[in-house]
Amino acid sequence: MTRAHAVVDIDGLPVWYETAGAGDPLVLLHGGLSSNASWAPQFEGLAPHRQVIAPERRAHGHTPDVEGPLTYEDMAAETAAVLSRLDVGPAHLVGWSDGGMVGLLLAMDRPELVHTLTVTGTGFSLAGYIPGPIDDLLLLPADDEEMAVFSDPYGAESPDGPDHFPIVWEKIRQLWRAPFDWSDRLDRIVAPTLVIVGDDDVISVPHAEQLARGVAHGQLAVIPGASHAAPLEKPALFNQLVLDFTAHPTVATLLPVWRDPARS
Repeated sequence: MTRAHAVVDIDGLPVWYETAGAGDPLVLLHGGLSSNASWAPQFEGLAPHRQVIAPERRAHGHTPDVEGPLTYEDMAAETAAVLSRLDVGPAHLVGWSDGGMVGLLLAMDRPELVHTLTVTGTGFSLAGYIPGPIDDLLLLPADDEEMAVFSDPYGAESPDGPDHFPIVWEKIRQLWRAPFDWSDRLDRIVAPTLVIVGDDDVISVPHAEQLARGVAHGQLAVIPGASHAAPLEKPALFNQLVLDFTAHPTVATLLPVWRDPARS
């Protein structure tokens, strides 16, 4: 599937985005310290069925950094502006990790842009993370050899160049360390929402279940044998879940329990 790219100006920030396919718009929101390169199996599997649109947020991929800290709120506002400028919406949003958190904020604050929301490896509070993995990552300096999985692609893609990576890494460290809790806002999400989590994710399965139960129309999928990288590890299953959900987001089961209107 051929991928085309272009740039859209958002208040002076040239936001890079890619497109492929045709049909009902499906917007891919990459994870933190990542880029559209991570979505390769999704472009291949989803673009034959949907118009796939994938913007790269500030300080990620081919989109340059901006002055000041990185915040989920600013990245959500930027993404909303991109969707509005491209006249995309309501769209099916698919967010991975930080991209899912951007998707949550969009569904809360800009519901007119969101047809459905799929998130994977996404938390709605800092309490959702398994203790240890992220804490250990945040201790690493930018030039640590374990950081090459992030710094090498950044240096190859970013218009700011490889020497800017330590600055972005420090911004990401501050972002990931900052406490947040959106639990009291989950009921604002009215779009049908599919919560995907790997059975060995950095987001706990109970937290993912709490997210699926906390929104108005939630569904939960636990992918077996998968980590935080479920879209890469189990792409066929992940893509099929997205396609099935976006085609039929309304739930109609034979034996509902927690969805039973009588129980609610």
